[in-house]
Amino acid sequence: MTLTNLSVDQGIATVTFANPPHGYMNAAQMQEIDRIADELTADDTVRVVVFTGGVENVFIRHYDVAEILVFADAMQKSGLDSDAVFERARAETALSRTFNKVDRMPKPTIAAINGFCQGGGFEFALCCDLRIAQAGDYRIGLPETNIGIFPGAGGTERLPRLIGEARALELILRGRTVGPEEAARLELVHECVQGPAIERALELAEEFAAKSPCGLAAAKAQVKSASCLSLADGLANGRGRFAALVAGDPEAVRQMKEFVTGGEDINRPA
Repeated sequence: MTLTNLSVDQGIATVTFANPPHGYMNAAQMQEIDRIADELTADDTVRVVVFTGGVENVFIRHYDVAEILVFADAMQKSGLDSDAVFERARAETALSRTFNKVDRMPKPTIAAINGFCQGGGFEFALCCDLRIAQAGDYRIGLPETNIGIFPGAGGTERLPRLIGEARALELILRGRTVGPEEAARLELVHECVQGPAIERALELAEEFAAKSPCGLAAAKAQVKSASCLSLADGLANGRGRFAALVAGDPEAVRQMKEFVTGGEDINRPA
């Protein structure tokens, strides 16, 4: 059974999660996403990637808790003490590798959130560059503490970087999920739109697809590395990336020349 569908049209890839009836994320689906992420990263004709849900009123409901219980059972039967389990589990997993591939993909990524987006589903959305939610009766957030665990796939790291430690702690410790309108107010998502989120996501994707892919990739890599580096190192990397871009990308040079000669508007698109 295919749990993920992929379509590409005019440089825009749309990845649709399809795991009926509940729309859970599971290991098999993430294996498909891992393969798709590699394919899309290597395909120079793909400029932008949009992720959306294929089950009614669901983006990704959350990770399949039954699979987490299997993992818990294996850890309990491993014979390892807590320190050994901790060290063993620090290694990259298949799930974390896939999330990191999406996070670091050198192309803009957009989560078109069209329904429930909780737990592992929201952690996946946090890996995307933009999150567009459509108005509706569903929840967004990290409810893991309500069942005795915590967000273990990056939520405790990515959410504070997005909205600040204080607000992230309140949401995570309470296991509080919110509707799409409040998610936009709290900046969990960039926009809450009336009508299908996919329509707004594709509108933004067209904007990105019209830009130089090398410029977008360099800008994304620079921003993504900013929180991991000192200001001095970040600025140094920025100078290096900028020089490498203008030295190696004819498209960037062409667009700058057109602007200088009056043929381009630096503020497009509005």
